[in-house]
Amino acid sequence: MAQKVLEAQPFSRLVRARVTRFGEGAATLEIGVREELQQQNGFVHGGVLAYAADNSITFAAGTTLGPAVLTSGFSIQYVRPATGVALVARAVVVHSGRRQAVVRCELFAVADEGTETLCAIAQGTVLSTA
Repeated sequence: MAQKVLEAQPFSRLVRARVTRFGEGAATLEIGVREELQQQNGFVHGGVLAYAADNSITFAAGTTLGPAVLTSGFSIQYVRPATGVALVARAVVVHSGRRQAVVRCELFAVADEGTETLCAIAQGTVLSTA
């Protein structure tokens, strides 16, 4: 079901995002790196990292708050440039109440051989709209 929701988002289809984990207060989003997602120096564009953080945070919160949720805000700290073959955003709910969840996300760049390197950390607040 989570993948169907993701596929209903035109921008998610554009970046070819996939949900690879969904449930129990966590969600993982993966994006294959290709030239169209890079900036002029060959790094994954910061906007793509921000998108991955935002969506994985919202999906993780949805596992505790239900499907009717919206991100009310998030911050992201870029640790190092993202290069490689894939980007992985892993989000985990830190706290969830009746109408709001706080979620932390770590973003990793994946190299050809599968090595993961931390490239950004994000935290966000998600509200239930139900």
